[in-house]
Amino acid sequence: MGTGPMFPAGAVLIFGATGGIGAAVAREFANAGSDVAIVWRSKEAEAKALAADIEAAGQKASLHRCDVTDEGVLAATIADAAGVHGRVHTLVWGAGPLVEQVGLAETTIDQWRAAIDVEVHGFFNAARGIIPHMRAQGGGSLVHLGSAGDLRWPDKDGLSVAPKAANEALVKGFAREEGRNGIRANTVLVGVIEAGMFLELSKQGVFDEAWTKEVHKNLALKRWGQPEEIGHAAVFLASSRAAYVTGQQIAVAGGYGV
Repeated sequence: MGTGPMFPAGAVLIFGATGGIGAAVAREFANAGSDVAIVWRSKEAEAKALAADIEAAGQKASLHRCDVTDEGVLAATIADAAGVHGRVHTLVWGAGPLVEQVGLAETTIDQWRAAIDVEVHGFFNAARGIIPHMRAQGGGSLVHLGSAGDLRWPDKDGLSVAPKAANEALVKGFAREEGRNGIRANTVLVGVIEAGMFLELSKQGVFDEAWTKEVHKNLALKRWGQPEEIGHAAVFLASSRAAYVTGQQIAVAGGYGV
C-alpha cells in the first residue's frame, strides 16, 4: 500500500464507544487519522472525556446520545453524525448490555429479549440506517465487535455470544449484498480482554480462580488481551489496507478455540 490516508475524509461512527473496549477502539481510529462520532447512552462524563482525548490527538470528535432500541432515535443519531462530519466512512457496532452469566436453560425470556433487542435489532437497524448514506458516498465499512465464543462455546455466556452470533450472519449478508456498492462488512471476534464486560464482572467476583485456570487452558497465548488490540484489528478492517477484505472474521482472542 502507499503512504496516503487510511480513511476517506469523515468519521467513524462508534456505537458502544464509552465502554472499556469501545473507547480504546475510538482512540485507535483517532490515532490512525480518523475523526470520531461517539455514541453514548448513559455515560456522559466518559463520552466527554473520550472526546477530549480524540481532539487532543488532533481529530474532530462529536457526541451523540442514543438509545439503540429506539429506532427513531437511532436513525436521527446516524443522520446527525453524517451532518456533523459530512461523511461516515465506517460504522463500528460495539453496543451491548452488561449481561448476567447464566446457563441457557436458566435464562429468562426477559433477559433474552433485552439482549436480542439491543445487540441484534440494534445492529440491524444501525446498519440498514447507514447503508443508504454509504451508497451515496461511494462506499464504506461495517465493523462488528463480536465474540470469540463464536469459535468455542463458553459456558454461561449465552446472553452475549448468541446475539452476536446472529449478527455474524447479518455481517455476511451485508457483505454479500452491498459489496457491489463498495460497502464492506467484517467482524472482530473479541476474546477475554482486560476491559469492558470481563473487567466489570471480574470486579463483581463472577470469575474466580478456577474459571481463570480453565480459560487459560483454552488460550494459545497465556494472557488476557488489551483493549487497544481490538482497536488495531478494527482499524485495519475499516482501512484501505483491507480494501479487498469483506465478510470475514478476525479473532483477537489469544488463540481461543484453536
